[in-house]
Amino acid sequence: MTSSHPTFAQTLHRICFWLVAITALVGAPHMAAAQSLPLIRDTEIENLLNDYSRPVFRAAGLGSSRVRVRIINNRIFNAFVVDGRNVFIHTGALMDSETPNQVIGVLAHEAGHIAGGHLAALRTRIKQDQTRALIAQILGIGALIGGAATGGDSGSEIGAAGQGIALGGTELILRGLTAERRSQESAADQAGLSYLNATSQSGRGMLETFERFAQQEYISDTHKDVFARTHPVATTRIARLRQLVNQSQYVGKKDSPDLVHRHAMMRAKLSGYIEDPSIVFNRYPTSNKTLPARYARAVARFRLGGRENMDRAVREMDVMIKDQPSNPYFWEIKGDLLQKAGRPLEAIAPLKRAIKILGNKAPLISVQLAQVMLQTRNKKYTDQAIKLIRRAVVIENDNPLAYNLLGQAYHNKGLYPKSYLARAQGLFYFGSVKEAKNFAQRAQAGLPKNSPEWIKADDIIKFKLRRR
Repeated sequence: MTSSHPTFAQTLHRICFWLVAITALVGAPHMAAAQSLPLIRDTEIENLLNDYSRPVFRAAGLGSSRVRVRIINNRIFNAFVVDGRNVFIHTGALMDSETPNQVIGVLAHEAGHIAGGHLAALRTRIKQDQTRALIAQILGIGALIGGAATGGDSGSEIGAAGQGIALGGTELILRGLTAERRSQESAADQAGLSYLNATSQSGRGMLETFERFAQQEYISDTHKDVFARTHPVATTRIARLRQLVNQSQYVGKKDSPDLVHRHAMMRAKLSGYIEDPSIVFNRYPTSNKTLPARYARAVARFRLGGRENMDRAVREMDVMIKDQPSNPYFWEIKGDLLQKAGRPLEAIAPLKRAIKILGNKAPLISVQLAQVMLQTRNKKYTDQAIKLIRRAVVIENDNPLAYNLLGQAYHNKGLYPKSYLARAQGLFYFGSVKEAKNFAQRAQAGLPKNSPEWIKADDIIKFKLRRR
């Protein structure tokens, strides 16, 4: 049985856990910072999340492309922001959310944090509190020294008092941060609800999510879900949120059947790729003939390994393709399975088909197609791979894999300065700035001075990490 009032240590743990996401990226180049996290990329899921977030972000005044939703491969339910450019959401949140509206509600809440400037305010608060913390520590150390000088029992008492000063000063700071944090969470709720109302969507999904975690508010942090620790849910906050949701004219608005289906397909795909196959087959037994269940089982069967399972998984994808020949993601999965099975030449056709259906919404699949072309070691595909990658980075210019593959393709053609530049760009966007500078210098030595490529190399060479 745990106390309803957290101890100082528990409070410190909560604050530190919450701040780690904010401080982890400090000092890294903003375009590469997220690469240190276990991110996953998938065209189907990202397109769905874009459809979820685009109206909400627009209503929040964040523009249609300014903020990106990035997926962290972590089975724990969580979502957070660390700057004004990215919302990070765990695969656990996507898999545990039963409806599109629940995910949309989480995204709206995080948009409220960005629009409200909460991260900038928090950094300012932390910077101001550093002085208070230092003073508290100095006072505490002074009292400890004084106690040690007197000796005897009185010295012990004064020494204990010195520790109390240090801890007391820090606890005051933590209490202030906790109060500010709770205020920000409530403000993000209300802002998020306003975005949902502006886009004619229900706030029920947001309410359901926070009601779920409100039950964990008074249990030990050891057993508490990450989302509950990083998004404290006070009873008064839930009551206010419930009142506002029920007052909305859109409270009964349901998700469209198309979004419900795509949401189910997303959850199935994640399950197939991430969870142990035994869990997948238990979650989606063969008696379940729905498309999401078949989707998850095909991927899970492939992951069992062995030629028989791999071939059967590809055949199962072929059956789904026959049912829905215009579904680009079925073609993509088939190409992915073939590539992972070591059959890159066979993967080319299905990946091409996926790109043809999706058009310019498939930069990731274009990069994968270029990758399998290079894996065939057939020189006739080199120019095609270069063309695919160059088009892809016009749409999405911060993909490390794309630049690394481009470097490989240029190297295969003997275009070494261009190869070094591409590798420098890939390393830079991955966050390996020092190595990127080395490759940029090698590239610059062989490029015409002041040419566009020379200038790109020069930008990397002269780049300096921002210190906050």
